[in-house]
Amino acid sequence: MRLNTLCSSLMLVVTMTLSSAWSHGKEYAAGSVTTEKIIAEAASGGEWLSHGRDYQEQRFSPLKQINTDNVADLGLAWHYDTRSNRGLEATPIVVDGVMYVSGVWSVVYALDAKTGKELWVYDPKVPKEWGQFACCDAVNRGVAVYQGKVIVGTLDGRLVAIDAKTGEQVWETLTIDKNRPYTITGAPRVAKGKVYIGNGGAEYGVRGYVSAYDVDNGELIWRFFTVPGDPKLGFESEAMANAADTWSGEWYKYGGGGTVWDSIVYDPELDQLYIGVGNGGPFDLDIRSPEGGDNLYVASIVALNPDSGEYIWHRQQTPGDMWDYTSTQQIMLADMEIAGEARKVIWQAPKNGFFFVIDRETGEMLSAEPYTAVNWASGYDLSTGRPNINRDIADYRRGEKLVRPAHMGAHNWHPMAYSPETGYVYIPVIEAMVPFRKEQNFKFKPGRWNSGIEMVEVPPGDTQFAGLMATGLTGGRLVAWDPRTQSEAWSVEHKMTWNGGVLATAGNLVFQGNAAQRMAAYRADTGERLWDVDAQTGIIAAPISYSVDGEQYIAVAASWGGILPLALGVKPYDEPSKGRILVYKLGGSDALPPLKAAVEPPIPPARTGADEQTLAEGKQLYHLYCYGCHGTNAVSGGMIPDLRYLNSNFHDMFEQIVYDGALKGLGMVGFSDVLDKPQVASIHAYIIEEANDDLEYRQQPQWWRSFKHWVYGIGVSIIEWLSSFA
Repeated sequence: MRLNTLCSSLMLVVTMTLSSAWSHGKEYAAGSVTTEKIIAEAASGGEWLSHGRDYQEQRFSPLKQINTDNVADLGLAWHYDTRSNRGLEATPIVVDGVMYVSGVWSVVYALDAKTGKELWVYDPKVPKEWGQFACCDAVNRGVAVYQGKVIVGTLDGRLVAIDAKTGEQVWETLTIDKNRPYTITGAPRVAKGKVYIGNGGAEYGVRGYVSAYDVDNGELIWRFFTVPGDPKLGFESEAMANAADTWSGEWYKYGGGGTVWDSIVYDPELDQLYIGVGNGGPFDLDIRSPEGGDNLYVASIVALNPDSGEYIWHRQQTPGDMWDYTSTQQIMLADMEIAGEARKVIWQAPKNGFFFVIDRETGEMLSAEPYTAVNWASGYDLSTGRPNINRDIADYRRGEKLVRPAHMGAHNWHPMAYSPETGYVYIPVIEAMVPFRKEQNFKFKPGRWNSGIEMVEVPPGDTQFAGLMATGLTGGRLVAWDPRTQSEAWSVEHKMTWNGGVLATAGNLVFQGNAAQRMAAYRADTGERLWDVDAQTGIIAAPISYSVDGEQYIAVAASWGGILPLALGVKPYDEPSKGRILVYKLGGSDALPPLKAAVEPPIPPARTGADEQTLAEGKQLYHLYCYGCHGTNAVSGGMIPDLRYLNSNFHDMFEQIVYDGALKGLGMVGFSDVLDKPQVASIHAYIIEEANDDLEYRQQPQWWRSFKHWVYGIGVSIIEWLSSFA
């Protein structure tokens, strides 16, 4: 098999000719991006015009001023403080010397790409209480720039176009039904005068879809639903009618899921749009489709007509998904030779742990091999395109099962990259497994988490042991994967899981930030680490590269956050961190200012004297309703206040805050719809208990804490060894 670049010179000329109509003959002084410019820029690489740099979304920069010989001389060129300490997941866009990047709560920043000078900031003023519907933090994965506009999808479901020069709003449109708990965290994609955007919220009870809007005025052009609605109301298309045959029961009452929350890719060569479809909702197939079925089009890649939204083909990767194995992960376009025949393909490494090679003209599955350890399936039958599922190991409808990968996936949203010089795809791999079991007596709760399974295992032992379990039983690697042989070429082991996205460059380099607060560069051909610097925060976003005035830069949005740090309370630091844009160049001499020292936590209230039953109830309710933001065992991941360290005012107002929603304007909504006041009191008692346990632990001699950590570490190592056989 031989790998080639996607766009031949002939295709470029043809596409540029056809696409002249897409820009309507207009000139744009700022943000001057058009479909033909994105295609043309693929060869030069001086700018970063689209989410994946170009329409192939390979995240390969042809720049090579920075290379293996001099990468050790990289220094910080400039940094910009986003005035937030929550997760930054965005890929910056660089056009005409200006960087456009989004941050927490969908705020957009325009910065001088050479100096970091702030040009403007646009705040869409997302109501903070809408954050209750965001499973995975108030994050945003980036903007699109097109025809003089910067376009962002907001957490509360709006699509907003901003003047690229002034930062003033041009138009705004609502893409969702505000009576449903939809969110937008993904980056819009742009092509042919259209903006394509999906949404999230499958676990909260929504029906997924993707929409196309007119870039000039924000008017809806078409919408494609990914799962069928109520059959009594009729179906929007033949594709939905066909999909309905693969469902049973009353799935539509739960929404059905199938949200398109990340990957949307336009193919200018075939003039097709590919979307990655998310998990079914609820997770438990017995609930949403009692008689089984594949449940199209969840966990699928679907090809659509970019002008009309009409269905072309689909390839479902996890039929009847029940493990949250989304197919929303990055879709990468490539050409490759298979058995002597040139094929136009899609590469994808979705959550389920298999690397897929799919013919993008027909949807045929050409190859599927595991890129990490999996136990839910033994492989795929290429004649049918279906997985060979290990039901005895993974089907939790038959009893609790320890499944690998975990619901966070073997590869989540963190972008991978490809180098045509090595032929490798570089995947930020997550290694974890989790017990799945059915939720007994499931009752649908509109606007609340509705997975239908009890994934939340109240941690055994004390907080220190639970913390070691969270980090010891999860791992992370940077894997160089050869799609020609479907095998690993090399890998780098990380200290923690939930590491950043990846950039590959023509300098034979791969760049990746990681959870251990480092920004690093590796040889693309061997994986040798050549450069490593302190970023003062965990990095989860992907770097980019661009050139201004003849100098090459490497940039990354840096701030720890997302679902894993929130829910597990995992953090790589003790001191407060800051969300920043970090930009490096050869000989850069900027320096990050020292972080403020951690403040000594306040003395908690005295233990309440609550009995064991009350504390057990409080712990159970906390891990049902609170842990997703405030962390396992009330240990915060650093982005949200640590409830063990509340001051007396918050303790005095605990009922008003948790039951009545006194702080909903800050994002802390009330829970009176699912909790009564005695239950709120039991949660409060549990938190106070944890706070006092933490105080006592911090007051113990250092030698005792170190010894305890060592003993616990042995226990975790034994559990890790035993789990390796699963």
